[in-house]
Amino acid sequence: MEQFARVLALRYDSVRTRHSYYRQLRLLSEHFEADPALLTEELLRDYLLHVKTLRHWQPKTIRQALAMAQVFFIEQLGHPRWRLFDQVKAKDHDTLPPVLTREQVRALLCHIRLRRYRTPLKLIYCCGLRLSECLKLTVRDIIGSENKLRIRAGKGNKDRTIPLPAHMLEDLRDYWSFHRHPLLLFPNAGRGDNTPEALAKRMRTAKSTMPHNSLQRLLVLARKELRPAGGHTTHLASFLRHASARRRCQPAHVAALARPRLPEHDGDLPAPHPSERAAGTEADGRTLRRPAALASPHP
Repeated sequence: MEQFARVLALRYDSVRTRHSYYRQLRLLSEHFEADPALLTEELLRDYLLHVKTLRHWQPKTIRQALAMAQVFFIEQLGHPRWRLFDQVKAKDHDTLPPVLTREQVRALLCHIRLRRYRTPLKLIYCCGLRLSECLKLTVRDIIGSENKLRIRAGKGNKDRTIPLPAHMLEDLRDYWSFHRHPLLLFPNAGRGDNTPEALAKRMRTAKSTMPHNSLQRLLVLARKELRPAGGHTTHLASFLRHASARRRCQPAHVAALARPRLPEHDGDLPAPHPSERAAGTEADGRTLRRPAALASPHP
């Protein structure tokens, strides 16, 4: 296992890919309760049949297990290429996801009481970001003068620049004005006193971004709230995990038709929690300074 970890470190740059392949080898070893180097082609075939027919793994996960097996048995152990690797087929099940209506989007956001959770979800929906791409944004990634957002180290460690709606830019300015973290846009709020001063201080000195599971658990709760009213959040759930890249690659005019525009202001959305003081002012009413990236282009 340790040698396999070194092989993965040399072959793949993505940490997530290395972790996924290593996990697949660990699952294979735990299934047979034996050293995976001792397994034969027939045993590997039985394992793949087990996870496909009994455990009902998704095609993507099966392809991942197959790719791990090729790296482990062929590249590391030096086995000749088994016929099994050419026999396994696992195609994705392409289905059209349900699209949320404006009322469903508004209902979903209405169930999110805290602004520190509502703002990143609105940004994910407006700009088509992955969850990890959204939470690791910094103030340097916002090009306020051009209304653009710079995404660093996305899928495949690739950078890209995407349009940022004006109303979303104002929301980000207001949100940053509350915590004023010198770098992070969505810092971790941590635990402790929830008074405005204490919350802003913890966020201003946070060393890490908001945990991913915070928004994931929030989505589960919102789905439960919407289900009795007939709402459907499957599309947004898959959007947060980005099961398919096609929804991010639509032309701008197609995306505008398929994805309803969020209201420019919160309007009928719930007011911010009392622990989140009005953006842009301190306790004594003084106006807060903003970084150049978040500064308004107008005087």
